[in-house]
Amino acid sequence: MSNPLFLSGFLFSVFFAAHLFQFCHGDLGTATFYTAPYLPTACAGKDTSAFPANNLFAAAGEGIWENGAACGRQYQVRCFSADVPKSCVPDQIIQVTIVDRAISTVTKPARGDTTMVLSTTAYKSIVQRSVSLVNIEFRE
Repeated sequence: MSNPLFLSGFLFSVFFAAHLFQFCHGDLGTATFYTAPYLPTACAGKDTSAFPANNLFAAAGEGIWENGAACGRQYQVRCFSADVPKSCVPDQIIQVTIVDRAISTVTKPARGDTTMVLSTTAYKSIVQRSVSLVNIEFRE
């Protein structure tokens, strides 16, 4: 017969390890937003075909720009905190496509030097308060 104390300790260890190594961990950064006009872009000039139909797109900050390699890359993004409590839409994850470079967007971002500058639609999908900077988790 199994020792119940050993079994409960073993199960606790398995659940603890599973929590530490769960799949949802990604890179951490910051995001702000920018508004139209969005053209031309550093990735596609005046070609609108680079923009997804759902308007969930972003401009890459210098940390992920990689000399233009970020163009067309898709990231899953979620807001997890901001200076103003309860600014993030809970458990909301969106997928954005990189269409531009943050330092060269036609309209200037609400804040400078962020990981991503999200389209207004993308930003409002994960942020429910009037804040111009949020902390995000993102992954390809």
